[in-house]
Amino acid sequence: MNTTKLIGKFFIPRQKAIESYSTHSVELQHQVMKRLLAKAVDTEWGKSHFYDKIHTYEDFQKFVPVQTYDDIKPYVERMRHGERDVLWPGQVRWYAKSSGTTNDKSKFIPVSPDGLRDIHYAGGTDCVASYLHNNPDSRFFSGKGLILGGSHAPNYNLKDSLVGDLSAILIQNVNPLVNFIRVPKKEIALISDFEKKRDLIARSTISKNVTNISGVPSWMLSVLKRVLEITGKDSLEQVWPNLEVFFHGGVSFTPYREQYMQLIRSDRMHYVETYNASEGFFGVQTDPSTSSMTLMVDYGVFYEFMPMDEFGKENPTVVPLEGVELGKNYAMLISTSCGLWRYMLGDTVRFTHKDPYKFIITGRTKHFINAFGEELIVDNAEKGLEVACAGTGAQVLDYTAAPVFMDANAKCRHQWLIEFSVMPDSLERFERILDESLQQINSDYEAKRYKNITLQPLQVVVARPQLFHDWLKMKGKLGGQHKVPRLSNTREYIDELLNLNTKDEEEK
Repeated sequence: MNTTKLIGKFFIPRQKAIESYSTHSVELQHQVMKRLLAKAVDTEWGKSHFYDKIHTYEDFQKFVPVQTYDDIKPYVERMRHGERDVLWPGQVRWYAKSSGTTNDKSKFIPVSPDGLRDIHYAGGTDCVASYLHNNPDSRFFSGKGLILGGSHAPNYNLKDSLVGDLSAILIQNVNPLVNFIRVPKKEIALISDFEKKRDLIARSTISKNVTNISGVPSWMLSVLKRVLEITGKDSLEQVWPNLEVFFHGGVSFTPYREQYMQLIRSDRMHYVETYNASEGFFGVQTDPSTSSMTLMVDYGVFYEFMPMDEFGKENPTVVPLEGVELGKNYAMLISTSCGLWRYMLGDTVRFTHKDPYKFIITGRTKHFINAFGEELIVDNAEKGLEVACAGTGAQVLDYTAAPVFMDANAKCRHQWLIEFSVMPDSLERFERILDESLQQINSDYEAKRYKNITLQPLQVVVARPQLFHDWLKMKGKLGGQHKVPRLSNTREYIDELLNLNTKDEEEK
């Protein structure tokens, strides 16, 4: 009997539960809110914010202010030193290390046992449940899953307490039964040196029957290329003939799609986008016919949304799920069973469908360019690059963009630093198509580009090979959840990269 069909029966209840999102999403969300409040009522946070008096969503808004990481950092620090019942009941022993804030190099997000079970592992389970539902002839469980993870370290030398990449925490705490169907071994998966780990992963998995892979597209691409280097094969199905799906998340898949198509030429290959972060697991691409993801509404996460056109105002509007409008850009707030309360996640989303609620990630609240009123977001950038690549035969490996506030001729423009895996047939044409595409996609950008009055045509600087890899390595951010900031309203990132690019050229 097909092993996958046998094991697949285990996922049927979840498949039916996800189908119920079509009619019960709002109801499920308010059940989550009540469950979270009841669980945390006796914590220090719950007592100081009157959780025993909260009976409605309006009460929740009234008693609990919107939080940033800087707001909760003092609580988290106390929790990391072993204090109990602070933001969530009991002692939280695991902390996901995430990219930092304005004031800190890193954020440390609490990951409670409840959060592991009913958010993070629930998300992984539902990825498989949804995939099997869409692919009834799958042989997913006939082989192993290659799961790419980060690393962790002791937390303040506290017993059994860890801090590190979320993926490492998940691997460390996973049900032992899962280790029978995943590769590589835990001791390889948790190595901190990514370049060493990449080589060991490649060498240890070549002989395995890998049917599925999971990870961040940029880091997984590096591992897969190493597999081909070692084996001397032209495509990945020559190494793993039964490979059928890649569960990807962390960064947009758009710049990497064409490269994966070249590495994996099988027409049986599937790609499933997920929305998982250090703070939680929020979405799965349950319908392969659309790029939108389904919001997972019955986990330990209660969602709220702030319109981006009110972001930064003194009293912005914040709405629960039933208050969102289609096509509008929102900053996402979450309350979770890890002890985050009305927490500003930093991601922006746009809903494309209701009942069930489906959305796309449009960027970050901090990763945009609005130096001249153009309001360029990551979603615009990805779509513009896709058109420019299609028109010039190019492939983009990594990129970042920032404003040039005034050049030698007192002109302003956007500057893009792009590392190509395949160069465009004409860099000038690539620039022109990208610029024209952004004008078609974004009316604010188009207005600022009108007759070159405010903004001049954008400029593309070609990055030398491995520039972004070396920049991340220099910052100790290779592998794991780390990623290149795509857009910035300042020149902090791009100037560092340009200096590194110039320095390398001079040394040659």
